[in-house]
Amino acid sequence: MRDIENWARLHAGEATMTVTIDDIRAAAETLKGQVVRTPLVPAERIGADIGCRLHLKLESLQATGSFKDRGAYVKLSTLARDEPELNGVIAMSAGNHAQGVAYHARRLGIPATIVMPEFAPFTKVERTRAYGARVVLAGDTLDASFLSAREIAEQDELRFVHPYDDPLIVAGQGSIGLELLEDLPEVDCIVVPIGGGGIISGIATAAKTLKPEVEIIGVEAALFPSMYQALHNEVPTSGGTTLADGIAVKNPGKLTRPIIEKLVSDILLVDESSIEQAIHCLVEDQKIVAEGAGAAGVAAMLRFPERFAGKTVAAIICGGNIDVRLLSSVLARGLVRDGRLVRLRVEIIDQPGTMARLSQIIGRSGANIIEVFHQRLFADVPPKQADIDFVLETRNREHVQEIIDGLRGDGFASRVLSSRSSDGLS
Repeated sequence: MRDIENWARLHAGEATMTVTIDDIRAAAETLKGQVVRTPLVPAERIGADIGCRLHLKLESLQATGSFKDRGAYVKLSTLARDEPELNGVIAMSAGNHAQGVAYHARRLGIPATIVMPEFAPFTKVERTRAYGARVVLAGDTLDASFLSAREIAEQDELRFVHPYDDPLIVAGQGSIGLELLEDLPEVDCIVVPIGGGGIISGIATAAKTLKPEVEIIGVEAALFPSMYQALHNEVPTSGGTTLADGIAVKNPGKLTRPIIEKLVSDILLVDESSIEQAIHCLVEDQKIVAEGAGAAGVAAMLRFPERFAGKTVAAIICGGNIDVRLLSSVLARGLVRDGRLVRLRVEIIDQPGTMARLSQIIGRSGANIIEVFHQRLFADVPPKQADIDFVLETRNREHVQEIIDGLRGDGFASRVLSSRSSDGLS
């Protein structure tokens, strides 16, 4: 099939295709009324912490929760127009691209098959099925899933819809850049996550054409620095488990690589702790839910604030499809990191009335007791003593120290059992 052959040529280094501002403008016209023209909102609290004037482009508000809606619709609507006898389309994805293709294929009346790796989250699999796609679970890696998708495409004569190495896909994502420059013409810097490079290639092409002096900064997860390493001729090291699974790409795009090399000023790498902090910060300070990949731009700004100080910056929140249980865990861990949720161990003489005294002391301090655990049999304490573990809601780390000091003042030895902060309490 032609799209499969194009993909093979791209990955053999034979690509001659590119994307222009005219392609992006045509894609933007195609997208009018078909996808959400997402808002660009100020993020004053986060910006103040970084020292810049920050705005967030909320692609997480698209129908399927990510920017993938744009490229998918442009590609599929072109196929529907040019090939009315099309048997159907096939895509390979672990999440957002799958949903974008499935959603718009149903809208356009095109049969869709989505190959997803066997490790794909159940919620994303079921959501993709709910959009009417045939879902095939195959392969224990994305590369293995791609091989299965190619075999099915050839067998069933389906058009392959690549997630980033396709000019129509890149042009669709580039419409974000047009909207951003229209809403914030004074922008100095645009921060964009990089997986295969489709979204940053499109945005950079649009933005640098309209405003050559604007700076485009890419962000990758430190565990998957594939584009950074490709551009710096480094040995590939991508692998591991990352919160930013949406940009966990081992093989960067062949179409997108030269665009990024030409137009992107820098690629910053962010560790898992920074991504986790950014997810928490977006929820608490901006009331915005972002997945790990969607929060990567903000993670880079929090990690390297000096890089953005004094500038007008736009960060792309490229997706919001985070598992609710994972989000819950990230938020709880953030409270622990900030000292607002703490587990405190108190050594006591195991006798009547002691627990009442402890509760009064903690209550007077203004903390809220969430859980209590008695450690008698499985702790290294004498028979007449016990360890009591309190899980407390507190104001901050200073408040925790006040509670510890108050307990010790009443004769109770106590300590923080665990903390995610490097600032120890004693």
